[in-house]
Amino acid sequence: MRTFIRNGRIIDPANGRDEVGDLLIVDGRIGEKSAINDQQSEIEEIDAAGLIVSPGLIDMHVHFREPGFGWKETIESGARAAAAGGFTTVVCMPNTSPVADSPSTIAWIKDRAAEVAAVHVLPTGAISKNLGGEELAPIGSLAQAGVVAITDDGRCIQNNELMRRAVEYARMVGVPVLDHCQDYDLVGHGVVHEGYWSTLLGLPGWPAAGEEAIVARNILLAELCDHRIHCQHISAAGSVRLLREARARGVKISGEVCPHHIALTDEAIQNFDTDCKMNPPLRTQRDIDALLEGIADGTLEILASDHAPHAKFEKEVEFDAAPFGIVGLETELGLFLDLLVHRHRRIALPRLIEMLTVNPAKLLGLKCGTLSLGAVADVTLIDPDLEWTVDAGAFQSASRNTPFHGWKLRGRAIRTIVAGKTVWQL
Repeated sequence: MRTFIRNGRIIDPANGRDEVGDLLIVDGRIGEKSAINDQQSEIEEIDAAGLIVSPGLIDMHVHFREPGFGWKETIESGARAAAAGGFTTVVCMPNTSPVADSPSTIAWIKDRAAEVAAVHVLPTGAISKNLGGEELAPIGSLAQAGVVAITDDGRCIQNNELMRRAVEYARMVGVPVLDHCQDYDLVGHGVVHEGYWSTLLGLPGWPAAGEEAIVARNILLAELCDHRIHCQHISAAGSVRLLREARARGVKISGEVCPHHIALTDEAIQNFDTDCKMNPPLRTQRDIDALLEGIADGTLEILASDHAPHAKFEKEVEFDAAPFGIVGLETELGLFLDLLVHRHRRIALPRLIEMLTVNPAKLLGLKCGTLSLGAVADVTLIDPDLEWTVDAGAFQSASRNTPFHGWKLRGRAIRTIVAGKTVWQL
C-alpha cells in the first residue's frame, strides 16, 4: 500500500527540512518519491495544501492507568486519545497497579499495547520498588525488558543516596532518568501554589521551593554521575533559572513544560474547581513568564502533557481530597499552537515541532520523530490555523477531567498516521 501526501509544508527538524513538497509512504515507511510511478500497488492521495506535514508527534509523559485503574483510562482508550491529539508515540508512567517495577509487568504492558493500541505505547520502569522510595527496582532487568527510561513519576525519591545509585545504574544500562521534582518536607500537605490564592481560600500551600530544591539536587547528581536526568513538568521560575545555569555549564540536565502550566495561573482555583488541581500546581504569572522565556531560549527543550485521567466521581469531592491531574493529550497541541506560536509568538512552528518530535526522541534514544527516507511512516497532518472549541464530551479518553472545556483554540491535528495507516482523522 502506498500513500502520497502532496502540497504540504513538510517540517522535519531532524533533517533541517522546512519546505512545501510531497511525501510518499510505501509499505509503512517513508519512500522515494520516484516510486510514485510504480503501478504495482494502489495509491491513496492526500492533498495537504495549507497543512503542516510533521513527523508523528511524541508525548513522553502520559498516564494510561493500566494495569489496575481501568475506570480512569485503559491503554486502548489512552491510545485513541493520543491519536486524536496527533500523537503517534507516547511514553507511559509506571504508577499502575501493580507498579511497573518488574519485567513481567513491563511485558504485560507491551503485549497489551501491541494488541489494542492505535499508536506506539512505550513503557517506563519504576526507579524504586512499588514506588516506595526505599529500595531500588531491578533497573538492569527493566532495561532488558524494554523500558525507555526509569522514573517514580507521581512520587519523588527523597533519599539522595538512593537517587545517586539509581542514576549510576541507569548510566550503566543506558536509559535516562525522569524525575518528578517534589521535596516532601517543603511541600507537606500542599494542594495549591503557596501564595495569595492559597491564603485567601484557606488551602494548604505547595511552595515553588518544593520543586526547585529537587531540581537543584538533580543538577548535582547529573553532574556527579555524568548522566542525563530529565526534570518533569517544570512549573517554577526558580527551576528555569537553575536549569539554564546548569545547562550552560554542560550538565546533562533537561526539563519539560506542560500546557496547563503556561495556560493558567493559580487564580483558576478561586472557585475550588478540582479540574484545576494538579501536581505541581498552577503558579503565578511570573512563573509563566519564566517558562515562556525558558522555552524561547532553549532552556526547556521538550513539551509534554502529563495526561492524568481521573473518573468524574473522583474529582467531585472537596478540593483537598480530590486527586491531582488533568487529561491533556487531546488539547495539548492546540494549546501549544495557540499559546506559543499564535498568541505569545515565543517560538515558530518548526521549533514547536522540534520540541514534540526529535527532542524527546533524542532524549529517549528512539528511532522516530523523523521523516527520513526509510523511517517508519509516523506522520501528523496539522492545520495550524484551524479554529475549534474544546468539547470534553467528545474526547476519546475515558475521562473528562479538563479545565479547558469550552476554550476556543487555533490549530490542531487533523490526521494521524501510524506506520503508514491512518488511525485518526478529523
